[in-house]
Amino acid sequence: MEAFRSRSFTLHVPGEVCSCVFKTTLNYGEQHQWDDRKGACMNTKTLAAWICLLTLPCYLIDRLTKWLIYTHIEIGSGFTVIPGFFDIVHARNTGAAFGMLQNLPERYRTLFFVAITVIACGAMFIIFWRTSDESWLLKAVFSLIIAGALGNLTDRLMFNEVVDFLLFHIGRYRWPTFNMADAWISAGMVGLLIYSFTMPKKS
Repeated sequence: MEAFRSRSFTLHVPGEVCSCVFKTTLNYGEQHQWDDRKGACMNTKTLAAWICLLTLPCYLIDRLTKWLIYTHIEIGSGFTVIPGFFDIVHARNTGAAFGMLQNLPERYRTLFFVAITVIACGAMFIIFWRTSDESWLLKAVFSLIIAGALGNLTDRLMFNEVVDFLLFHIGRYRWPTFNMADAWISAGMVGLLIYSFTMPKKS
């Protein structure tokens, strides 16, 4: 028998009970650690699967299409795909998606976009890995945005600017020239908007 003493009373507890409680607490702690390791392993496998199945293919499509453009079409030239609606035109963009921020001084522009891309991709990788949300839409959103960001980052490291070539227009109204990386980012943002309206509400 073991005794726990206080100022007002003495509580007698069998030694076997103390041992059982201790072992149960220890087993619970070990199980909790095992569950954490198991969850991290599953998240890592899930992240790797989405990178291989979506992020990498989208990144390679962006690189391939840009390679075809800058190796076969002179800057400023191109050809019509759908008359009055869609052209392929080799353009260069020193700014962000659809030409934004292209007036930023060059010495700051590249550093800014490289830094913001690395930070954004790193944050999304961490959120993707640590999230317990099983939504395939959210994972697809992160995969597309990361693919697009890395695609344009590669251009900036190679050329200090981004290769654009997709030009849509109706009459005199023209959408800013963009590329597949911009398309992946835009699709990801649309998906994120849809997810924000359709995600399950916490009770």
